[in-house]
Amino acid sequence: MTVTASDCLQVARNTTQVTVFEELESNVRGYCRAWPTVFDTASGAWLRDENGKDYLDFFAGAGALNYGHNNPVLKRALLDYIAGDGITHGLDMSTVAKRRLLEALRDTVLAPRGLDYKVQFPGPTGANAVEAALKLARKVTGRPTILNFTNAFHGMSLGALSVTGNAAKRAGAGIPLAHAMPMPYDGYLDADDGLCWMRRALDDSSSGVDRPAAVIVETVQGEGGINVASAQWLRQLAELCAARGIMLIVDDVQMGCGRTGPFFSFESAGITPDIVTLSKSIGGYGLPMALVLFKSELDQWAPGEHNGTFRGNNPAFVTARVALEHYWSDGVLEAATSAKGQRIARMLSDLAAGIPGVSTRGRGLVHGIVFDDASRAGKVCQLAFERGLLMETSGSEDEVVKLLPPLTITDDEIDHGVSILTDAVAAICPG
Repeated sequence: MTVTASDCLQVARNTTQVTVFEELESNVRGYCRAWPTVFDTASGAWLRDENGKDYLDFFAGAGALNYGHNNPVLKRALLDYIAGDGITHGLDMSTVAKRRLLEALRDTVLAPRGLDYKVQFPGPTGANAVEAALKLARKVTGRPTILNFTNAFHGMSLGALSVTGNAAKRAGAGIPLAHAMPMPYDGYLDADDGLCWMRRALDDSSSGVDRPAAVIVETVQGEGGINVASAQWLRQLAELCAARGIMLIVDDVQMGCGRTGPFFSFESAGITPDIVTLSKSIGGYGLPMALVLFKSELDQWAPGEHNGTFRGNNPAFVTARVALEHYWSDGVLEAATSAKGQRIARMLSDLAAGIPGVSTRGRGLVHGIVFDDASRAGKVCQLAFERGLLMETSGSEDEVVKLLPPLTITDDEIDHGVSILTDAVAAICPG
């Protein structure tokens, strides 16, 4: 093979780019280590690196890209808004973009579900939303303690870390994480009544467990290993909280916006949380945005009591509104997500059949392949990456290969991705 001057120049450019990352970017960087290439463009369920190699995306920005990369409907709206000199930064000022988003949220999400929620715009991340939710629950009740669950993940700021289970992440706080207490998540204990310990502890004045302000829960624990709470367990949890005057917070940052099928992941359980946190795909286009939804009677904030400079990302308001109007004015996306989820579930079940120490679990378009030998999950993801498929691991020991494709992915793309995954599992788990 003849190496030309342009080839040498391209290699030099690539080397320079990698060196810049290594020289200037902190050691805290993570995903770039698992996926050692430099990405350049993206469309739908695909990314392309600067060398022209395509990768199918079963990661979707950790759930921030439910509608795919550069969704054309959302992109057009964003470009038009920018071209028209629309407000970009607005803190909590009233803007046309915010008004239209609130109207769309009311008309397509809240009113059809009979939800009488107020809407708070915190800072633009999921952790911002969780911090606001915890702060509000404590303010309203006057009680400091929050109950969380084993294997939970709610963010990397101090309040969010206090209700997170992972020891390594908690250790990064550098200080004791107080005023939170973990309880066993559904399936954590071998018991018919998974809430028996919580119920006993709350009702026994000698248990050492004070009545908390709130319980915070994920209906599906994404970072915790794709642990799926049953509808019955969630209903029992909601009843337990209501009977004892404890607020129920559902963290729907990753599992909301249709990831499990319905817009909210708790809908299938028939419960109405007191507080809901949303981020990631609520912005529609991958633009930073978060919401806290809560029952009207809980709106006890004083003006400016909880604020943030970037709580008014108006371009995100635009793409969020268009996403709601385009995808949630009817049941088409929800039905498609359910069908695609069943398709993946069947394929993963076939994949795991006959392989000792491998099992699957999931709901909607979030699924996991669980390896008894935790080291195999990372090896599967690495091999899949080499073959053009992006996935990450999750779970307390990174023992789960996590599938989180865009909701707009096609059946052919699902088949292609699962084919790569199947070959990777076969190579790592021979026989």
